[in-house]
Amino acid sequence: MAAHNMTEGNIAKHLIRFAIPMILGNLFQLTYNAVDSIIVGRCLGTDAIAAVGAANPIMNVAIFFIGGICMGASVLMSQYYGAQDYEKLKREISTTLLAGILFTIFVTVLSFLLTKPILRLVGTPNEILDSSANYLRIILLGLIFTYLYNFFSNTLRSIGDSRTPLIFLIISSVLNIGLDILFVVFVGWGVPGAAVATVISQAVSSILCLIYISRSIPLVHLSRKELVLDKVLLKTTIQFGWVTAMQQTCIYLGRVLVQSAVNPLGVESIAAFNAVSRVDDFAITPMQSIGSAMTTYFAQNKGANNEKRIGKGFRYGNGLSTLYWALLSVPVFFGAEWIMSLFVPQSGSEAVRLGVLYLHSMAFYYIMPGWTNAVQGYFRGMGMMNVTFISTFLQITARVIFSHILAPTHGIAGIASACLIGWCLMLAYEIPMYLFDRRKRKAL
Repeated sequence: MAAHNMTEGNIAKHLIRFAIPMILGNLFQLTYNAVDSIIVGRCLGTDAIAAVGAANPIMNVAIFFIGGICMGASVLMSQYYGAQDYEKLKREISTTLLAGILFTIFVTVLSFLLTKPILRLVGTPNEILDSSANYLRIILLGLIFTYLYNFFSNTLRSIGDSRTPLIFLIISSVLNIGLDILFVVFVGWGVPGAAVATVISQAVSSILCLIYISRSIPLVHLSRKELVLDKVLLKTTIQFGWVTAMQQTCIYLGRVLVQSAVNPLGVESIAAFNAVSRVDDFAITPMQSIGSAMTTYFAQNKGANNEKRIGKGFRYGNGLSTLYWALLSVPVFFGAEWIMSLFVPQSGSEAVRLGVLYLHSMAFYYIMPGWTNAVQGYFRGMGMMNVTFISTFLQITARVIFSHILAPTHGIAGIASACLIGWCLMLAYEIPMYLFDRRKRKAL
């Protein structure tokens, strides 16, 4: 697919055309861990799915920190593309690639060494500690492939190509399902087999992206001479990428701390929370994709100095998020028991009951992340990364505090209430900041 310029033409069409492949791509990416959970839970039992569930929030801290760096760098890439400064665009791509590889290796080694201490710190039960540690270590060894895929896909999206990463994710997701069945069911590797399948699938998606860019996208393909580490751009990239990475890490570090509120409730609650966390991912990810489409749209138009299209894009993006929630809430509410049965074996009826209570509340609460992600998309695209970090920090802090307050008396239903409180606080900060910024830009 050729590059996609969003600085002119129909705004709604641009956002929909860009967001839909991102939504589908992110949903396919989520199938990696969802398939792990379904196959592990139904084939190996409640303890096995609890082991994967205890490891996932920690795994996501590392993965989404790296993804945040790529996301921050892609804002700069989009701005340079919108300004048609292609030489600077290539230098930004090269700088992010080289610096990111070195940093990912460092994170991999550090996380690998601290796996068991971290699992103990969040209160993982002893009966699933070894299984969780084995799963997590294998995933961490494949972290470099996660970085490369995130880097290549964000680079393509910065120039408006969200369809190609989707194609490669479909291929790798189908491969992941086949390898899960092979390693867990037939070979008998258990929980570690699910992790191996995920790593191999991630490697395939990153390699396919590299081959495609090398052969088909000369605009972002780098020759050996163009592989340089630009110190000036590195500083700017760190300023953008670090804040976005901290924001993403804050989200999933919050999940680890919320998990520590769930773990004392027992294995059934851990299994239920692991399942509903998967549902949360599938429900909220399309909203995040709409927000990411808005980020690229705003960044390109900011680079082109096209202020009039920015306000219109914000209204269209919020409308898309609200429409998505309206379509989502009905199946989540009325299909909650069936959804839980996908993740939990027949013997886990208590886990199903707990998960249904959670989903019945969240079906109504999901409108909040739809709105927060749209506002976040605006601030990211305009380069106001500090606002996105502060608002995320407020949301996560409130969620963690109220999870620990409500979980002992209300179980994981209290976790849902804590999410709502966090999202409300986030919007209470973001909306005045948005209105102030728009007034300032109009005055200028």
